[in-house]
Amino acid sequence: MGKGEGDGGIAHGDLLVRFAEAVLTDNTDALTAARSAISATLGDAALVDTAAVAGLFNAIDRVADATGIPLEPWKAEESADFRAELGINEFASMAHRTAYE
Repeated sequence: MGKGEGDGGIAHGDLLVRFAEAVLTDNTDALTAARSAISATLGDAALVDTAAVAGLFNAIDRVADATGIPLEPWKAEESADFRAELGINEFASMAHRTAYE
């Protein structure tokens, strides 16, 4: 997993990056700290919106995977190295996607 740097050119982007990275780990302390920082800085409504966006991205991936939507050829090419490194091609959900390799 990459480490985000800076704010991505948006206000409080550093907080959002911290939250996104914490969501993708099993580090509950980091997630708690990221949620607290967003709530304290942007408010509870912003924390709810931030969590909803993270959840939506998770759902979109799952829907695309479940329906068998293939990666665009250029994405398959550009992601081949890290998919192999992470073992993603070995996931059961990838069994029908032989066109990637």
